[in-house]
Amino acid sequence: MEKLTITTPSDVLSFIGHTLGFWPQESLVCITLNQNSIGATLRIDLPRQPGQELPYARTVAHYLTSDTTATSILFAVYTSETARPGQPKPHAGTIAALTGVLAEQGITIRDGLFVGDDAFSPYDSEPGTSLTLPLNSTQTSAINAEFIYRGSFIEPTDRINLPTTSQDATKAAAVEQHMETIRSQPSDAALQQGRKLWAGMLDSKDFPTDEDCHALVANLQFPTIRDRLIADIPGVDEPMQQILFAQTQHAPKWSRIEWAQQLLLHAYTRTSPEHAAPVLTTIGYINWWEGKGSKAHQFLQLALDTDPAYRLARLSDQMIGSGLVAGWNMDKNTAYKTMPFDLP
Repeated sequence: MEKLTITTPSDVLSFIGHTLGFWPQESLVCITLNQNSIGATLRIDLPRQPGQELPYARTVAHYLTSDTTATSILFAVYTSETARPGQPKPHAGTIAALTGVLAEQGITIRDGLFVGDDAFSPYDSEPGTSLTLPLNSTQTSAINAEFIYRGSFIEPTDRINLPTTSQDATKAAAVEQHMETIRSQPSDAALQQGRKLWAGMLDSKDFPTDEDCHALVANLQFPTIRDRLIADIPGVDEPMQQILFAQTQHAPKWSRIEWAQQLLLHAYTRTSPEHAAPVLTTIGYINWWEGKGSKAHQFLQLALDTDPAYRLARLSDQMIGSGLVAGWNMDKNTAYKTMPFDLP
């Protein structure tokens, strides 16, 4: 794919919005750079309490240095707080602390943006100057046009809106019937049949029938089968544990992973709440692979809403909450990205 060049602040904000999939609110967003090539994108909530600037900066730096090739960063502070002439910008203490912590790691801050509700400007500029631009100018940026052309769009927030599903007892009964069939089979045979079903879906270009969706959901109810089906998603022939923790030697097939997420959302609409937790947990796991921690957390919480005792969802949420980054996102050659970009 041909690389694109980000040339303006509007391009930067468009890139952030499309990369995250939503418009950040009360957030710090950092983009790692190696010379002029863009690496990883990190979004994290801004600190809510004073006095937390240095611990917060260390946490951010820990995430950013996961990109071992990073030599500098761009940042954007998204906040509804008002910047006043002659006064330090909101969260100036946080940015100062981050500058110092990153300098200890040999990483410089190349540039920064202050993004309000209606306008944005360079972080180090005075409010109300000619450098301030209306936020809607991002809609006419070249990068935004390219993303839209390729089918991308930006949600107003990162709140997940699940597709609707009716609580139809016949759906639950259909899944239970498939589960009975699985229980009646030798474990190896059941596993192989589940993998064959899932492989056929992943290789197809069409959404499966309702019957196949019920069969998939049934297979996901069994932890041994579920873990193997999750490991089959990236299309990497390496040990299952390495795949689950995104620590493989080879890059995953991201288009296959994206298709798996669409299939699982489709299957979700064909099931009932009592069987939904494994489906939502698997989608959450995919979002963790892609570096979308906040969305992964939301899907895992939705899974726990349907089954508070669902162990994989709880353990996965604790893993994400501890700051563990999917291994693929620590290498720009394997990390999830929408399109390749350069800076001038």
